[in-house]
Amino acid sequence: MANAVAQNYLKTKVFTATPEQLQLMLYDGAIRFAEQGRLALEKRNFEESYNSISRAMKIIVELTSSLNHKIAPELCGKLASLYNFVYRNLVKASSERDTQPLEDALRILRHQRETWSMLLDKLGKQKAASAARDLDMPEPSASMEASISMQG
Repeated sequence: MANAVAQNYLKTKVFTATPEQLQLMLYDGAIRFAEQGRLALEKRNFEESYNSISRAMKIIVELTSSLNHKIAPELCGKLASLYNFVYRNLVKASSERDTQPLEDALRILRHQRETWSMLLDKLGKQKAASAARDLDMPEPSASMEASISMQG
């Protein structure tokens, strides 16, 4: 029962997410599965490590295939190279049963996730400022945010 509720929650979260939020969710999933794979490798549970790393690899394939090279070819080329590096390290970790390539992949994934999270934060602030201008309200400022966070 609890698993069904969790699945429904996840399904709703995915279907209502913006494309930017979906990207962040993909990074979170890749990191989670890569970490599970690392823990399984450390326990020498090779079947579990293979399954977890394979799930991370599928997410990397999805991230790679979602790149739109027509809009930003240079950026997409760089991201494709990063994803290729991550994918090759996941393959190496799984096939050689070595956690070091997995750590290298995780380092890149965590950095990309942090960068994407900061971008979402900035985008959210820009949308709030735009909405405030449309409503003829003052734009959110650092002091306003501090006041709000101190209150609740």
